[in-house]
Amino acid sequence: MLVNKAYKLRIYPNSKQRKLIAKTIGCSRFVFNHFLNAWNSEYKQTGRGLTYNSCSAQMTQLKKELVWLKEVDSIALQSSLKNLGDAFDRFFKKQNDAPRFKSKRNKVQSYTTKFTNVNIAIADNKIKLPKLGIIKFAKSKEITGRILSATIRRNPSGKYFVSLLVEAKVQELPKSNSSCGIDVGLKDFAILSDGTTYENPKFFRTLEAKLAREQRILSRRVKFSNNWHKQRVKVTRIHEHIASARADYLHKISTEIVKNSVHL
Repeated sequence: MLVNKAYKLRIYPNSKQRKLIAKTIGCSRFVFNHFLNAWNSEYKQTGRGLTYNSCSAQMTQLKKELVWLKEVDSIALQSSLKNLGDAFDRFFKKQNDAPRFKSKRNKVQSYTTKFTNVNIAIADNKIKLPKLGIIKFAKSKEITGRILSATIRRNPSGKYFVSLLVEAKVQELPKSNSSCGIDVGLKDFAILSDGTTYENPKFFRTLEAKLAREQRILSRRVKFSNNWHKQRVKVTRIHEHIASARADYLHKISTEIVKNSVHL
């Protein structure tokens, strides 16, 4: 069957590409905030908001007035506008709160671009992205399927990632009639109803001790000084390491449980 899969890859852009990524993130945020403000103003005046199509039509004129918007990926700007439209659709359906203005102080900064005319492609350990060109990435697995979109992210630690959404064929696992209860505890990570026990990995305690030590050092630094910023990045990277290790452990356990339950 056909399903949508996501691949997260760490990329290594050069200085020129990093500047363009920052500019694209900023322009995407500007477009979102600009039309959110216009949407709110229209609603206050007429009692009706705008639509994605009406905002998209205004985008052409906005690019003529602000020529720096033409320097970045145009699809990324349209995606930002589409996200705003989708947010308002969910708001009117009472599925979430009203859209809020985006801040450059958000921990994770990102933008999304769509696949069109082979503007996104992969060859070996290199990926081609719109406007950015060829970028090296850390290859840990083969990427299969038809690429639909790419989201470029910059983490607080200064690392860059691209998340690829692809449409791929997968073999559906046979359904299992067995049931498996899971008890999540403090002493052990998880205990299954058949008695199988998954212990808490010892490296978590080592990482948490290291994090506590580095956080104490950060608390002694003069806030916003150069040393404070360096230490903040160090603490952020340990947080990311712990989150990645925990997610990896959860994926391995869940995959093992699913595969074992199928064979029961």
